Amino acid sequence: MTSQLNPYISFDGDAREALEFYKDVLGGELTMHTFGEYGDKSAPEADRIMHGTLQSELGYTLMAADTPPGMPHNPGDNITISLSGDDADTLRGYWEKLSGSGTVGVPLEMQMWGDEFGQCTDRFGINWMVNITGSAA
Repeated sequence: MTSQLNPYISFDGDAREALEFYKDVLGGELTMHTFGEYGDKSAPEADRIMHGTLQSELGYTLMAADTPPGMPHNPGDNITISLSGDDADTLRGYWEKLSGSGTVGVPLEMQMWGDEFGQCTDRFGINWMVNITGSAA
């Protein structure tokens, strides 16, 4: 049996928008279930996402949900998602979409270890690192 490490991100009411954005960035199949599907359909949070999963065409899995009512939502520096590999065109495409509406902390450029690397925070406050191995700038 194999194991997987999947980032799971909590949002405060905008999980649907975030997951749709990540689907646009990474492609793939997105499934979402609301609190209303499994509880009170008339509750104020009924349309919020209880669980969402994005399975990209390249095998990435990203999970997310809106924070359940009554639980604190603490966004911040507690998660960074890393995209890395040698498919330079694909990774640069992800970088452009993620950083385009976000904030660049480290521009995507050649680093001293010989890879192209960049860090950004997307428009939802999620930190991303992109590392293109053995790339020529």
